[in-house]
Amino acid sequence: MRHVIAAVALAACATVLAVPATSIAGESPGSAAPKHPEGAPFEMESFQLVLLMRAPTWKKLPEPEANTLQSAHLAHLGEMWKLGKAVVCGPFDNQQDPTFRGACIYAVKTPEEARELASKDPTVKAGQLRVEVVTWWVGKGFMAFPKTPHPER
Repeated sequence: MRHVIAAVALAACATVLAVPATSIAGESPGSAAPKHPEGAPFEMESFQLVLLMRAPTWKKLPEPEANTLQSAHLAHLGEMWKLGKAVVCGPFDNQQDPTFRGACIYAVKTPEEARELASKDPTVKAGQLRVEVVTWWVGKGFMAFPKTPHPER
């Protein structure tokens, strides 16, 4: 799963400042932002990376049903975007593991909030997809989403 998260990170922003893994080793979930390894001031901000995975209950649907569900899925993602919750979303392609279907970056404070919002997706409710959420720390200001409405988070 780490290789997929790394690929999403690289695809989402080509110039994110890299933080060595040693600087965040041992940080517990929900802990404060990682410290810069040299102790220098290093402002960070967090996003919630939502991975949409094929659910164990996934089944091939008849085309009309699949199309209706896909339209509802896209409408849900559009609503999350309009609310400024999901700042970027997209499907995966050419992945080695076909259970990885897509990802969204949610600009919300907690993984629980992202999980709750993503779980309202009709494809998740229908048992076609499941949700994995991780908090992703990046250098403050390195991630920008100029096309997304940004209400206060």
